[in-house]
Parts: sequence; C-alpha cells; structure tokens
Amino acid sequence: MKIVIPHSKEKEYNPETDPVLKAVKAVHSVISVSDAERKENLDKQRSSQERLSKLITPAVGVSRTRDDVSGIPIEWAKADFPHRTDTVILYCHGGGYTCGGLGYAGILAGKLVMHTGLEVCSFEYRLAPENPYPSAIEDAITVWDHLMYLGYGADHIIIVGDSAGGNLALELTLVLQSQKRKLPAGLILMSPWTDMTVTSPTYEKCKDIDPMLTKEYVYGVRNAYAGGETDFTNPSLSPLYADLIGLPPTLIQVGSNEILRGDSEQLYKKLHKNGCITRLQIYNGGWHVFQLVPMPKASKALDDVKEFIGELKL
Repeated sequence: MKIVIPHSKEKEYNPETDPVLKAVKAVHSVISVSDAERKENLDKQRSSQERLSKLITPAVGVSRTRDDVSGIPIEWAKADFPHRTDTVILYCHGGGYTCGGLGYAGILAGKLVMHTGLEVCSFEYRLAPENPYPSAIEDAITVWDHLMYLGYGADHIIIVGDSAGGNLALELTLVLQSQKRKLPAGLILMSPWTDMTVTSPTYEKCKDIDPMLTKEYVYGVRNAYAGGETDFTNPSLSPLYADLIGLPPTLIQVGSNEILRGDSEQLYKKLHKNGCITRLQIYNGGWHVFQLVPMPKASKALDDVKEFIGELKL
C-alpha cells in the first residue's frame, strides 16, 4: 500500500526559520569524500549531533537508564505510566554510520515511547571511519542477542531505524535470515538509506528542494563506512540488492522532498514484488527524518507508526 500524506495543520510552518531544523541540517553538513576521514571534521559533526539532543525538549514521562552490553553502550527508554513489557522496540539511530550516540538516539526513542507505549532499546554502535563495515552490523547482532538473553521473543521485537539506521535495521534482519533465525515482528524504516550506489533519480529531482542532504554528503559517509569496499551493490552494504523474500511486515516513511526518497520507493516496490507485507507513506513537503522535529507532521507520522504496530497484533 502506497500512501501520500498531504499537508495538514502545519501549512504555516516555515522550515527555514526553525532552529531545530537548522541544527539538524548542521549535523548533515556537506563533507567531501576527502574530508570524510578528517578527525576534526568528524569531531565537529559528532558534537553537533549530540548537542541537538539538548535543543529538543525531552519527552515528559519517559525514564532512561543506561547499560553496557559487551562494550556497547545501550539506553532503555520507558514510560513512567503503566505499559506493555512483553514487546520492545530495538532502535537503530541514523547519522550516516559516521555520527550518532545515545543522546541523539534519545530524541526519537522518547517520541516512540510516548506514541506507542512500548519500551525502546537504543544502542551506540561503533562508527566509521575508525570502525568501518561490518562493525555496526556486528554490534547490532550483539544487542539483538542480548534481547534474546533477556527473554524477548523475536516475534515481540520491532526494529526501528532512521536513515543509516534504516540500512542497519534491514542488514540486521538479513543476517538473522541468513542464519535461519527467527525474524522481528516488524520493521519500521524512516527515510532509510537502502542503495549505496547513489544512482536514484531523486538525487537530481530533489536536489534543489531537499533542505537536509546532498549527494556529496552521501558520497562522503558512504566511502567512510565502506572501508575500501568498492562494490556498492553488495547486499551487505545496499539491502536494496538483497533477496528480500520472507522479510517481516515493513512500514516505510519518507518525505517527498528528500534526495533519498527513491531509496524508499525502490525498496517498497521490491518488497511488494517479493510478496512481503509493506506500506510506503510519503509525507508531502517532508524532508529527511522530519520525525525528529517537533511539529504536527512528525506527530502524524509517529501516530501512523503506532497504528502500524497495532496492526501487527502482537
């Protein structure tokens, strides 16, 4: 099911004057391929991303506790009101595989708690270029195994990922499938990065209306993450080229104005062709991971996430 979500109550919203959006954009500042591995540039981006978490008011009524799993920092976000404990969200944060920590992850984690009532486990996977592919995937598997150890069944875990985290959510699921293990109950992907060949037509169609990303930025973080790999059709880098048969029900959310829109559209088409239950929601006027910004469009998207989870009937 492909759905285009029209503009709603936020018609007067001006993204050009929103300080939060400006901060998010700064995190995704343009970096050239040669700059991607420069420590000072990465340090600046990483600190900007963590500062972003301090600009957005934390979700009220959400408690957070941190832990460590085999050296991987994790954070649990839980509602302070009565809630389900048999089902959990495993959240994979974005940041181009080069940025992101628990502070940044906490923005969406808190929103997911408030909208779904479920507990959210976020984790701070190792970042490129210091720790290139497949470090992040290895960390994701370790955290998944930890959830198994805690007693969660795979059919009561929902994996959520945004941007590069959407890539990671898909790659984790594909690894589980290759190991003939049980898959999560569902996947929720926000502006997922599915194709590292950087060939989608929307890179050109949306380059003048995307307020967040550029092709140069995508090239930079891709080359930093790939760690010398040059075949970007490798399904372990670009899940769009994987055999997607048998994947769990998948909700894909993307903005109409982002250069990565084609990644979502092509993923939806392939999942649908392979008989998977999938839904693509395109939010008119939306940009890359707009769910981060406190505005009606973001709340609508998160309500749609809640509805999708309800349809899983866990």
